[in-house]
Amino acid sequence: MIEFDETAILTPAEQRVADALTGHGLSTKVRVLRELANTAQMAADALGVEVGQIVKSLCFRGAETGRPYFILVSGTNRVHEKRVGRLIGEVLERADADFVKEATGFSIGGVSPFGHPAPLATYFDQHLLDYATVWAAAGNPRSVFEIRSHDLQRTTAGTVIDVT
Repeated sequence: MIEFDETAILTPAEQRVADALTGHGLSTKVRVLRELANTAQMAADALGVEVGQIVKSLCFRGAETGRPYFILVSGTNRVHEKRVGRLIGEVLERADADFVKEATGFSIGGVSPFGHPAPLATYFDQHLLDYATVWAAAGNPRSVFEIRSHDLQRTTAGTVIDVT
């Protein structure tokens, strides 16, 4: 059974996500779990959904330009960095925690698809579209929101790709 903390006060990062959701005209809301969900499996277990319905919000760094690349990935998938880099047109490097925080405005574990300080080049795992709804982090490892997968792709303007 899903246990949300209905009395929780949103952190500034969570509020930024809530405001972005409203700004996109989405009726979904930030929900605070009673337990942390640091991994896709932990989130799926807490929510009682398939791990593929969990959105992993990953930030990579372009090896040549240092540009951030934001990839929304199904919880069951791993990004094939060389293949995705070829699709994007730049070799990808794993980003460290400081780079992720600067690019997205969030700490690893709570990176949300919404609420970034500036627009990011965003790519969208085609396998997320296999699910009617998906769950994503909302600025903190304790918070999530549910969204229709097509709405997530549309509102993030993510380019649909095969990440595997």
